[in-house]
Amino acid sequence: MAELIANPITVYLAYAEKPQRQHYTTLVVEEGTTLYEALMQAGWLARFASLASWCEQAVDIKVPTAKRWHVGIYAQKQSLNYRLQPFDRIEVYRSLSADPMSQRKNKSRH
Repeated sequence: MAELIANPITVYLAYAEKPQRQHYTTLVVEEGTTLYEALMQAGWLARFASLASWCEQAVDIKVPTAKRWHVGIYAQKQSLNYRLQPFDRIEVYRSLSADPMSQRKNKSRH
């Protein structure tokens, strides 16, 4: 039997693992759930080993300052202890192999 959530909120998760491989899900969590807890509840830490490894290293960082920060809410980097709000969109960012501006410049030269 499903466990009842006292104060449920709905959040969305998005991860473009590769340009052709994207993952989306909707999750109902308890009000006050952190970004990290939502990733766990969605099963994404079990599913994506590199995300789980990164989260283990970043879990205690309070202010996301790293250039290669991998999670956010609506394109804004957030710490893993960020408390989710109703209808937040959790985004998992992949590392880019090249700067997007450089890629556009290179395309325009050909």
